[in-house]
Amino acid sequence: MSSTTLIGQPTSRVDGAIKVTGAATYAGEFVVPGLAYGYVVNSPIAKGRITQVHSAEVLALPGVLAVFSHENRLPLPDDDNCYMDQLAPGGSPFRPLFDATIKFNMQPVALVVAETYELARYAAAVLRLDYEQEPHQTDLSKQRGAAFKAPHQANGFYDYPPSRGLPEQAWASATHRVAGDYAHPTQHHNPMETFATTVEWRGDGQLTVYDKTQGTFNSQQYICNVFNLKKENVQVHSYFVGGAFGLALRPNYQVPLAVMAALALKRSVRVTLTRQQMFSLSYRPLALQHVKLGTNPDGSLATLHHEALQATSQFEPYAETVTHWSGVLYRCDNVKLEHLLAPLDVMTPVSMRAPGPTSGLFALEVALDELAYETGLDPVELRLRSYADRNGLMDKPFSSKKLRECYQQAAARFGWAQRNPEPRSMRHGDLLVGWGMASGVWDSSQAEAGAQATLTADGKLTVVNGVNGDIGTGTATVICQIAAETLGLPLSAVTFRQGESTMPAAPVQGASWTAGSVGTAVQKVCRQLREQLLTLAQQLPDSPWRQAGPSEIEFTDGKLGLLGQPETQISFSEVLRAHRLPHLEAEVTASPDAKRQQQYSVNVHNAVFVEVQVDPVIGTVRVTRLVEGVAAGRILNPKTARNQVLGGMVWGIGAALMEETVMDHRFGRFMNHSLAEYHLPVNADIRELEVIFVEEEDDIVNPLGAKGVGEIGILGVSAAIANAVYHATGRRLRELPITRDKLL
Repeated sequence: MSSTTLIGQPTSRVDGAIKVTGAATYAGEFVVPGLAYGYVVNSPIAKGRITQVHSAEVLALPGVLAVFSHENRLPLPDDDNCYMDQLAPGGSPFRPLFDATIKFNMQPVALVVAETYELARYAAAVLRLDYEQEPHQTDLSKQRGAAFKAPHQANGFYDYPPSRGLPEQAWASATHRVAGDYAHPTQHHNPMETFATTVEWRGDGQLTVYDKTQGTFNSQQYICNVFNLKKENVQVHSYFVGGAFGLALRPNYQVPLAVMAALALKRSVRVTLTRQQMFSLSYRPLALQHVKLGTNPDGSLATLHHEALQATSQFEPYAETVTHWSGVLYRCDNVKLEHLLAPLDVMTPVSMRAPGPTSGLFALEVALDELAYETGLDPVELRLRSYADRNGLMDKPFSSKKLRECYQQAAARFGWAQRNPEPRSMRHGDLLVGWGMASGVWDSSQAEAGAQATLTADGKLTVVNGVNGDIGTGTATVICQIAAETLGLPLSAVTFRQGESTMPAAPVQGASWTAGSVGTAVQKVCRQLREQLLTLAQQLPDSPWRQAGPSEIEFTDGKLGLLGQPETQISFSEVLRAHRLPHLEAEVTASPDAKRQQQYSVNVHNAVFVEVQVDPVIGTVRVTRLVEGVAAGRILNPKTARNQVLGGMVWGIGAALMEETVMDHRFGRFMNHSLAEYHLPVNADIRELEVIFVEEEDDIVNPLGAKGVGEIGILGVSAAIANAVYHATGRRLRELPITRDKLL
């Protein structure tokens, strides 16, 4: 055992200093010899064909090296499977520069490569292409007739939600009923670091690709499949990622364009996207929803109907778990769930922080607030009367669930008991005050991961895993804590190396599973080193540990010894030197206990309480207080975990009051494609935020007991704000964002 206690401590980021001092190097910053620069040219139309590329004028410019288009691209495979990355939803993935067909506005249609970035950008601006335009459709409301049932996804991330019971009959006989239509807008991820790929040409077809990605191995696999390259000839490195939020789960189009240019020119090439081009990638899709709720005489849910229509592209049926969560979060015997997709002439959507429940729970949780007013029950009490002890969607028990405690602790901290339920009954001076609440739920899981560890004779430990660079979650810090505690070392003695495709495998970094997956592998490999150390120590002359079992040995401060007998301690360095060993090594793969885990529903839950102040004259809304209770299993690092939840809370405020990507359907183009016009919260918008972690033990989710907190922070926030706005004003708004024009 280890008596070093580091897991669960509020530890500062081990990579914090190099990030804030600028020493961290991102994908678009690597200095490589002979670097050329590529600039992407995007289509101004949403549907049609390219009839001609006028490249001669651009190629005549001194310093312009090439103009790549469908006319002169490298040979590419016809098989869809070659373009299927690990997160592909099926269908026919987009293939940059494959042919003359235009599938969406801002589609990449050419790549200009030059000796400098400025020249490449200028040349791209003067490059002329001729188009034959066709009628397009980007309006979801007009595509209802073309909607189809969302299919099962081959990657395993989506199954159509099953209904249960007799929902229509239960609706007809319900004591109280509410029904409404709800809309969650299109939103874009907008990470601070724009996307870039630097491809270093190492000669003889050998590439090192510095990529902004949430999946080092996913990018490598994609590149190899598209260009028919061997894995040993393609190294993908991703050391630091300046935000991604799901946008980097799949390889974006700058990756194949940069690789194609490097292979064709046989030199290093960098392709960096502008902020405007970032809006040509992917997004959270628009969701139009209808929810109907009915109660039994005691106020519990008798029936629940949740239908959703969501946008996808014409070529990939991307689906999110929008309505699933309505079958999970509350106990109800009669549930009707439906999820339809409508194909539009747009790029395929992609996962965006808590994909599915962010849209779906907004509708459900606002409808529940409406039901609370209809029944005369407090919104918390209404939810407790339908509290679910089992996942009704899967008919499985929860591995652990402390949502009831989240309600209790967060409500007490917020002061919910003092709420006057009457709308427009609370004021602060001339401002209307409203209190609202909502709940959230997200999946927790473990994926297979590997880890390698080396303990050197000077007592230093290096652990290695190929997971991409930290996307803001504090992964590197948590991994160091796990390794240090498991082996009984001070944190300063541990180094975590990550982000290279030559390292032990890791899943894509998303779904809140990274710490539990990679951390479990690191814990396992450090335990192997412990066993090696004990075996070597037992072989020493006059060893006092010879007959001791592992449970009788403690590892602490770089030493091992008999429990409670400090005089028997020997340092790791002494053990290695005695055997003339420069180091010890171990490598493992940690797989989930699928047979055991599949018997349970493993979820993280939260409860959100919000206070808003609304100016009744000009309609401005300000969130003045937000308290969130989270039950997420074992919290490995309260400091970084709180940071993640706070980020989700801020995002929830933005989603409720500001964020919306506006499409001009005449052109099929997102119009507010800049940070000046796509509004996000800033410091002045944020007041009091408080996070409460409810203690929860779970030995099912993974050996660490960690459920993950990356997604849960945002869930329920936008609904709680909408509910608080109703309490303040008496106006029920069912469409986000809540802007002053909708209130006045």
